[in-house]
Amino acid sequence: MPLPFLNRTAELDRLRDGLAGDQPGLVCVYGRRRLGKSALLRELLTTLPGPYFVGDARSASEHRRALAEEIGRHLPGFAGPEYRDWDALLTQWWHQAPPRLPLLLDEFPLLVTSAPELPSLLQKHLDRQPRPVLLCGSSQSLMQGLVLDATAPLYGRARQILHLQPLELPWIRPALRLRTAAAAVEHWAVWGGVPRYWELATGYRSLFAAISGLALDPNAVLHHEPERLLRDDAQDPAAAATLLSLVGRGCHRLSEIAARIQRPATSLSRPLARLIDLGLLARDVPFGRSTRDTKRTRYRVADPFLAFWFRFVEPARSRLAAGQLDLVLAEVKRQWPQYLGQAFEQVVRDSVPRLTIAGRRWGPAVAWWGQTADGQPLEIDLVATSVQDHDQLLVGEVKLAATASELHAAAERLRALAPRCPELAGKQLHFAMFVLRGPAKEPAVTVVTAEQVVGRPPANTPRRKGRR
Repeated sequence: MPLPFLNRTAELDRLRDGLAGDQPGLVCVYGRRRLGKSALLRELLTTLPGPYFVGDARSASEHRRALAEEIGRHLPGFAGPEYRDWDALLTQWWHQAPPRLPLLLDEFPLLVTSAPELPSLLQKHLDRQPRPVLLCGSSQSLMQGLVLDATAPLYGRARQILHLQPLELPWIRPALRLRTAAAAVEHWAVWGGVPRYWELATGYRSLFAAISGLALDPNAVLHHEPERLLRDDAQDPAAAATLLSLVGRGCHRLSEIAARIQRPATSLSRPLARLIDLGLLARDVPFGRSTRDTKRTRYRVADPFLAFWFRFVEPARSRLAAGQLDLVLAEVKRQWPQYLGQAFEQVVRDSVPRLTIAGRRWGPAVAWWGQTADGQPLEIDLVATSVQDHDQLLVGEVKLAATASELHAAAERLRALAPRCPELAGKQLHFAMFVLRGPAKEPAVTVVTAEQVVGRPPANTPRRKGRR
C-alpha cells in the first residue's frame, strides 16, 4: 500500500533553493537505498517540472538515447539528432534548454559507470554557464567521491548537497496507522526510519506477520537486504558483513571482535570507521569519557533493521532455507523482550534532547558503564547534561513494563546507586524513569511515558498522496 508523502519539507525547500533560487546551479542528493530519494524528486517535479532520468545498467549510447527522449518531452525536437558522445548531448542541452529548466539525473553513479567522463563534462559546462542540474544516487561512497572528494571534477560546484537521512520516529505512527506509542516503538525496532520498509509492512495484519513475510522467508523482499546495501557502499562486502554480524550477535568491544576473526585490533580501525561513516554502525563511550577511550568503547548496529536482521535472520538462514520458518519465528518471539528492551533504550536516549524533563532541556544522552568508587560494576541507561547548567545531570532508567511497586523500587535503586558513579560525583542529579508500558507517575522521580518519547509529527506539515 503506497504511503502518503511524509515530511521532507525542509529537504524540498533546500532542493528548490538550489535549483530555482536566485543563483540556480548544481544540487546533489545521496543516501542509502529505500529512504525515498526518488519519491522526493518526484515530489519536487510537481512544482518544479523538468526532465527526470533514472540511470541503469545500459550502455552509454543507450543512456544518451533514452535521456534525449526524456528531454524531448520538454523540448520538442531534442530527441531527433543522434548524440555520438555525452559532450554533444550536454552542449545541445545548454544551447537549447531555457536557463532555469532543471535537469534531474537519478542513479547518477550508474551513468558514470558507463561513462566515466561524464563528471568532467558536467564540470566544464557548469563552469562556463551555471544551470540547475540535480544529481542523485544510492551509492554513498560513489556520490561522496564524485562531489565531496577534493580531487573530483565536481568538487566545490554544488550549491546544495543533501545527505538524505531516515525519517524520524514520530512519522512511523501515522504511516502504519498505529494506535499506541508502544506499538510505534515495536515497529521502529524492526523497520527503523526507512519509509520503504514501512510501505511494505502496511500489508500485514501484525508486526510478527510482517517479520515473517518480509524478512524471515527466504523468498521475501528484505531477506537479502543487507547484502544489497553492502554491495552499494562497502569495498569488501563480505568483510563488512562479518563485522556487522559479530556486533549484531553480541560482540560489542573491539577486543572481542578482533579475537573472533583472529585479526589484530589495530587492523579493524579503518573498516569499523567506514561502517560508522555509512551510518550502519555506531560507536559509544560512557558518559564523561573521551571518544579516544578505546578500552571503554562499545560498538552497536545503528540501523534498526540491520540490527534485527543480524540478530535473528543471519544466524538462522540455514534453518530458514530448510523450511523451519515457524521455529525461527517462535525463537524471535521468545527473545523479543530482550531485543525490544535494547532498542527502546536507544530510542529513549535519542529522544532526550527534544524533550523537556524535570522542567529543563537536556543535551544528548548516553549510557554509563564501569565501576563505582568502591569497585563495584554498575550500568546506568542514560545520563545527559542540562543545556542551561552543566553541573546538573539527568540520570534515567528505561523499563519495558512495570507495575507501580516495581517502578518505585527501580526508582529508589537508581537514586541510591547513581551517586556512586565517579563521573556523577559533585553534580546535581535529576532522576527519571522511562516506561514503555506502565504507570505515568511515581513520587520519587519524573516518569516519562512512551507517548512523550515517541511524540507526534508536526500537525501543519503538508502531505499529499504519492509513493514514498
